[in-house]
Parts: sequence; C-alpha cells; structure tokens
Amino acid sequence: MTTQVLPKVNSLGDWASLAFEKHFQKTLRHEPEVLKDQDPEELHQMRVGMRRLRSAAQGFRPVVTLPKAAQDQKIGKIARCLGGLRDLDVLLEALQNRYQPNLPPQEQAELEKVMQRLRKQRRQAFKKVRGILGNKSYLVLKQKLQEWLDNPIYTNISCLPIQEVLPDLLLPEVSKLLLHPGWLVGIETEDLETSDNQDFLLKKTNSKHQVVKINNDVSSINISDLDEENLHSLRKEVKRVRYQMSLFTEFYGPTYEAYLKDMKEIQEYLGDIQDSAVLREFLENVLQSKIDKVLPTLEKQLQQNWHQAWRKWQILQRRYLNIQVRQNFRSELLRPAV
Repeated sequence: MTTQVLPKVNSLGDWASLAFEKHFQKTLRHEPEVLKDQDPEELHQMRVGMRRLRSAAQGFRPVVTLPKAAQDQKIGKIARCLGGLRDLDVLLEALQNRYQPNLPPQEQAELEKVMQRLRKQRRQAFKKVRGILGNKSYLVLKQKLQEWLDNPIYTNISCLPIQEVLPDLLLPEVSKLLLHPGWLVGIETEDLETSDNQDFLLKKTNSKHQVVKINNDVSSINISDLDEENLHSLRKEVKRVRYQMSLFTEFYGPTYEAYLKDMKEIQEYLGDIQDSAVLREFLENVLQSKIDKVLPTLEKQLQQNWHQAWRKWQILQRRYLNIQVRQNFRSELLRPAV
C-alpha cells in the first residue's frame, strides 16, 4: 500500500510520527469489536496494528523519545497477549474448516474432543485479553502515546531529510535479516570445485570454499527443534523488515515493491510451516499419543500441507541465498527517490 505524502511530511521525524499515528489508530479502531469477541478478524487486525506499532517503536528508536509507559516493551506485552488468543483462533479455524470436514467419522469424533478442549483454552485466553485491555497500564499506554502524538519529542537527527537517511534506517534491518541462521535450515554443502551451484551463497570453512546446496528431496528433510526455533525467529525478522519497508514505498519503485512482496510471501510460508508444527504438538499433547495412532488421516494431511509449504519456502530460500540477489536487494535500498 502506498502512503500519500503530504508536503510537510519530509523529515525523518515527520515519518516517525506518521507511522505511529497510522498503527495507533488502527489498533484503537479494532479494540471495541475485539472486546465484543464476535469476529476473529477484528482480533487479527488489532494484533497486526499493535505489532506494527511495536516495530515502529523499535525501528525509529534513534529518532523519537517515547514516554516510558509507551515504549516497545510495554507495547510488546499487549501484542503477546493478543497473539496468544489469535493463535488459538488460527488453530480452531484450521481444525474446524480445513481438516475436520475431510476426515472419516471416527476421526471427526476424536477431533471434536480436541476442539472442545481448545475452545475452553480460548475462553480463558479471552479473559486475559479482556483483563489486559482494561488494565491501568494499557490505559496509560494509550494516554501517553496520544499525548506524544499531540506533542512529539524527537532526537536531534529527526530533522534530517527522510530521503537522505532512508538507507541508514533500512539497511541495518535488512542486514540483520540476511545474516539470520534460519536461511540455512535444510541445506547441504558441496566442494566449490565440483559443484554446479556456484550462484548460491558461498562460505569458507576450514580454509576450503564450499557452496550451499538446497536439498530438493522434501521427504528426506529432518527438522530439529533448533531448526524450528531458527525458522520461527527468521519469520519474526522478516515480519519486522516487511513492516518497516511498507512505510516507505512512496520513495521507491517496482523493484522495491517486489522485494516487499517477497517478504510477505516468506512470512506466509514460514507461518504455514510453523502452524503445522504447532498443531501437531498441540494434538499430541491433548491426545497423549502420536497423531498417526489416533488420527491417521489427519496425519497425512498435515504432512502434505507441510511439504507444500516447505517447497514454496525453498523457492524464496534459494533466491535469498543467491549472492547477486542479496547485493541487488541492498543496492535497491541505497536509491530512494529524491
């Protein structure tokens, strides 16, 4: 989405205020419906607003001086509470609409028992959300943030022209993303001299050059707990970069938009992979058994969905392990429109 630039919005501080205003208003707009608890989409949108608000607080930390009650740690506490409820909604929606209708009657009955327990957990999670949205700390957060928006307090660098400092704002976030170990989950290495994959990311190990090789045999990929943690962490990094980049589409062209689209898709595919793992763990905890023993049809569906998501992720993993793609990505950020 392209943000309309007003004539007065031309400094780094102006854009920081614009970001806070946009995400804060989105959060407030959905709060009343969240408390009614009738439409899961309202919770999703409020959570998105809160997360983007936190990303703005982190990304613009060198630019703004926020009240202590409205800093990113305080925002994160609210976002995590909303996220806990949203995660349960996602599980329920997947089980009820995506999986249960395609199961044989016996497995449908077993799954219904699981969903009853899930609904109970959701009721408890909603009580926490309702409590935290009525808590004094949240009310103070809203008050202090509104006061800041009415009279923003900036650091000295806030007066710099946004076009001149955009690379300095975006490049550290993208560099952190590209250095994340999650990119290397499920890969193999080959000797450079014999490999035909020289367009992939090169690395030097024990004074011997090696080249990354993507394992295309999805069925043979074994993901450890550490791998899952790295992928989950990578998804959060991608999300932060996406939120930050989305603020500045006005200053870049179609190539920038293409990278932003990639970030959205990576977030989506890694989310699908994570959802499958979370769903499997939840089911096995409730059933006190491996899924294939009680819900064999569902087990096959989970495997198929995981493989589909992994193949989609591999396409983008391969792209961003390519040296030239990485260089082009960084170069694009250096050329905002003046």
